[in-house]
Amino acid sequence: MTHIKVTVDGTRYEDEVEPRLLLAHYLRDRLGLTGTPIGCDTSNCGACTVDLDGATVKSCSVLAVQADGCTVTTVQGLAADGEWTALQRAFHERHGLQCGYCTPGMIMAARDLLHENPHPTSDEVRQALEGNLCRCTGYQNIVRAVLAASGQEDGPEDGRQDGRQAASGRQVGEEVTA
Repeated sequence: MTHIKVTVDGTRYEDEVEPRLLLAHYLRDRLGLTGTPIGCDTSNCGACTVDLDGATVKSCSVLAVQADGCTVTTVQGLAADGEWTALQRAFHERHGLQCGYCTPGMIMAARDLLHENPHPTSDEVRQALEGNLCRCTGYQNIVRAVLAASGQEDGPEDGRQDGRQAASGRQVGEEVTA
């Protein structure tokens, strides 16, 4: 057993852990932070993405002992006093989730992107999230949510010709058929 000290979502923990225990399992099984799902155990899906001392990591590829002395932020640690962040609200409002399994990892990866690049293009969002897989193929709404959280309107890829809607609710330039 190895003694570790780690701060997770603002709370300091001291534990004895097996040297081979993955950070994902430590967070879920020892600390009860089940908001960080385990999708693949091979770092392919990104569902378990967390922030480790300012770096976005897939917690299934990090040992708990490697987090000794570090600060970990999970998706559960983002909301302050029960208030969602702008990114969390945007995922909800823009339907950036379907089954929700990938959502914690997507939010954590998007958070890192927005920290580095507060106003990314849709291509930059896609590139930043390419290590996170969505089983439901909800990528378009995920991109929209990240752009909305950055304060940008959805781009032309969302089906609007120039971002404006007519009062009838139809897209500007949309053909009307009888």
